[in-house]
Amino acid sequence: MPESKKIRCLVIDDELPAREILKKHITGVEALELCGNCSNAVEAISFLKDNRIDLIFLDIQMPHLLGTDFIRTLKSPPKVIFTTAFRKYAVEGFELDAVDYLLKPISFERFLKAVNKILQLDLLGNTDTLPQAENPPDALLPFLYFRANRKMVKVLFNEILYIEGLNDYIKIITTNKTIVTKHLLASLEEMLPANEFARIHKSFIVALNKIESFNADSVEIARKEIPIGRLFKLNLNKILNSSAALHSARPVTLQSSKKNIGSDSHTR
Repeated sequence: MPESKKIRCLVIDDELPAREILKKHITGVEALELCGNCSNAVEAISFLKDNRIDLIFLDIQMPHLLGTDFIRTLKSPPKVIFTTAFRKYAVEGFELDAVDYLLKPISFERFLKAVNKILQLDLLGNTDTLPQAENPPDALLPFLYFRANRKMVKVLFNEILYIEGLNDYIKIITTNKTIVTKHLLASLEEMLPANEFARIHKSFIVALNKIESFNADSVEIARKEIPIGRLFKLNLNKILNSSAALHSARPVTLQSSKKNIGSDSHTR
């Protein structure tokens, strides 16, 4: 990623161990650049006068000035992710349009979830200036980063075929690679757009536009038969039939190879 495209970050926390953890997390994500760290809001005010910052990781309970009060002093504050050991500040934090609210101790997985929100906001914020092209460049497409093989791997939403949950790990199968990373399937489900992806089984999330065929018990994607869980059948049936109806005047891509979902009383 070009240097100019990186998100410039500032860490503000009065506790050294907390700053060190955030510094380590930030350096582990290619899209982020750590530009400074301050032990209190007063130092941060001085720092911001001379430095352009895109994102602040901000503790709330600090000496001299609370993090929430500090944000109110800024005329045009950067994006903010609050970091604190106290849940009681959550509501106030979100009232200040914080992107996320991280409770200490902050795991890398939870940190990455917050950062991925920032990355998507960044893309959405630029959509007004994008040319109306059929195939926008990869840099402008929605994506997430995942840690795999000791590095951060970028995964474009439009390349994902399906995702399989493996206890505390997930396997992401895309059109050109497979990634295994430590992540909860339920957590990833919250990060994916509901109009493009669906949970069809306790162990599987699929990309709806990659489904080649389906029947009462499974969907087929890239010659892989993926089971449909009993608890997910009704919702998936509505989604797939709505898609088929919407595209009925065009070449149908979501065709039932056997029976329509719900036509078979057999369940798993």
